[in-house]
Amino acid sequence: MLHNPGKKSLRHKLWFTIVSGLVSTAALHAPAFAAPVDQPASVTQIPSVYSFKVGAAKVSALSDGTAALDLHKLLKGASEKKIDSLLDGDFLANPVHTSINAYLVQIGDRKILIDTGTGDLFGPETAGKLPGALAALGVALDQINDVLITHAHTDHIGGLVRGGKIMFPNATVHLGQPDLDFFLRDSRSSADASLKKEASEMLGPYDKAGKVEGFTGTAEITPGITGTVHPGHTPGSAFYTLESEGQKITFVGDIVHSAVQFQDPEITIIFDTDQKVAEKTRAAAFKEIATKRALIAAPHLPFPGVGYIKRTGDTYEWSPVNYADWPSK
Repeated sequence: MLHNPGKKSLRHKLWFTIVSGLVSTAALHAPAFAAPVDQPASVTQIPSVYSFKVGAAKVSALSDGTAALDLHKLLKGASEKKIDSLLDGDFLANPVHTSINAYLVQIGDRKILIDTGTGDLFGPETAGKLPGALAALGVALDQINDVLITHAHTDHIGGLVRGGKIMFPNATVHLGQPDLDFFLRDSRSSADASLKKEASEMLGPYDKAGKVEGFTGTAEITPGITGTVHPGHTPGSAFYTLESEGQKITFVGDIVHSAVQFQDPEITIIFDTDQKVAEKTRAAAFKEIATKRALIAAPHLPFPGVGYIKRTGDTYEWSPVNYADWPSK
């Protein structure tokens, strides 16, 4: 399903292997008869958007799509048997369809996009649906003022450039300075060569135009939004916290990829640049979020990926935000 996997990053190779295997398995078990003419051959979602208020800000979760992940191959620190047991407790089974979420914040006259999805980098059949979700909201790509990148991995920067064209021509791109150096500016860094190439293709055009800004520690990114670097998954992985009229939401990036990590935060994923630091970052974040009863948004939890983390003994549980549908000013 992904084109030219040999030319892609390790991340792409893993996705290609996993998805190809799933397709082959499905073919082996496919029925030997055609579906009735009145039965849909497949299920395709329409552009997915969920909007809510945080103080004076309108926040919209935007689905870039989902991808089936073989957690046996991707998660580290747990046996296949344990992973299956943890999944079964959440009524899931491996492989698991994993959301790829982005978020739009509209506050005052500014439109701020947090992450950009995969773009074309995972191939035409996997994700890449963010522009349709923005269009469903009535937001044009050239109306985006700022793009906040939680970290410089494929499924977060892939929508910055498509077909060689900058997608957000009027936006400034913000990300943690360590990621900017590690993936783009430091030719001596140990980052995977193909990930560096992607960063050059996705971030490079904005950087050459003087539209990329890095930050370290904790910094105000735009009025009302603060960024904080939390290394581990990548050197410059960042949280972004929106605060308006006494209300808050934090966009946490990839501190969690699967619900099994709530039940065992020591489980890491192969994409973590530093497994031990990523584990410590997740443990500290889970504890703080649960203690403060903080509202968060996570790019790989089931769409819209917005909710709370609660402590249950020595483990945690995900509590999705309550769905609401009524006129809101």
